Amino acid sequence: MKGKIIKGIAGFYYVHDGISRVYECKAKGIFRNRKIKPLVGDDVQFDVLDEGDGEGNITEILPRKNSLVRPAVANIDQALVVFSITNPEPNLNLLDRFLVMMEYQEIPVVICFNKTDLTAKEDEETYRKIYESAGYRVIFTSTYEKSGLEEVKKLITGKTTALAGPSGVGKSSMTNRLYPEAAMETGSISEKIKRGKHTTRHTELFFLGDETYMMDTPGFSSMYVEEMEEKDLKDYFPEFAAYEEACRFLGCVHIGERVCGIKEAVEEGKISRSRYENYCLMYQELKDKRRY
Repeated sequence: MKGKIIKGIAGFYYVHDGISRVYECKAKGIFRNRKIKPLVGDDVQFDVLDEGDGEGNITEILPRKNSLVRPAVANIDQALVVFSITNPEPNLNLLDRFLVMMEYQEIPVVICFNKTDLTAKEDEETYRKIYESAGYRVIFTSTYEKSGLEEVKKLITGKTTALAGPSGVGKSSMTNRLYPEAAMETGSISEKIKRGKHTTRHTELFFLGDETYMMDTPGFSSMYVEEMEEKDLKDYFPEFAAYEEACRFLGCVHIGERVCGIKEAVEEGKISRSRYENYCLMYQELKDKRRY
C-alpha cells in the first residue's frame, strides 16, 4: 500500500493511507543500513501486518521533492504564513525572517493577514503594497466573518502546506472553519498516536481530505537560517534584484556603500523601508555571529 508519514515517535511512524486510516509502522532495517531516516511528509510504500490493529512495515521511501532540516519534514509544496492584521499588530521582522528561510529552502510562500473585521481597508493596502511589490502573493481573511476562506481553501487543496505564524493569529480557527471534519478526524487519530501525547512536541501532518495535508510549524518565533553568509542574505530579498544594476560596486551588500541602487529604491519608495531595515538587522546579526 501507499501512504504518507504524518508523525514519527520513538521509532514508530504513523502512515495515513490517503483516505481515512492511520497505520502504526516500523521502518525496515535496510533504511538504517543505508543511513536514510524516514521524515514526516515522506510518501512511502508499506505492508499491512495486522489490519485489525492497523500495524504495518514501511518497505520503501519514495523520492522526495524537498526536505527541511528544521522542522524535519519532506515534500512541502508551499508555506502559508498567517499573521493577524491587528490585535496583535503583525511583527514584520518575524515575517521577513520566515520569508528569508523559505526563499533559502526554495519553498513558495503565500502571506495571509487575518482578522480583517477588526481593521480598516487602508491597513490592508499598506501590507499589500509592502509584500506584493516584494513578489509575494498576499491574501486577507476574517475567520469571524468567514471572508477570504474560499481563496485559502482553493490555495491548499491537493497540496501539502506548512502553516506558520505566531500564536493568537487564528490559525486553528481558520483550519476548523475550512475543514470542520478535520477536528473529529484529528481526535480519532490522536487516540492511535497516544504514545506521543506526553512527549516534546513533534512535527505532525493533518489530513484534510482531497489529497490535502497541513502541517502546523512549531518553533516559529525562533526561525532563522544561521548557516547563511551575510554577503548572501541580499539574494533572499527578491525585490532587490531589479535595482542592483544601479549599484556602483559588484558584490554590493547595500549597507555602507555610497552609490547603491537598493538604497536609492528605498528612498524613492520602490522598496519597502521596513523590509530594508529588517534586511540590515539580519545582515548585522549574521556578521556578528560569524565574528564570535
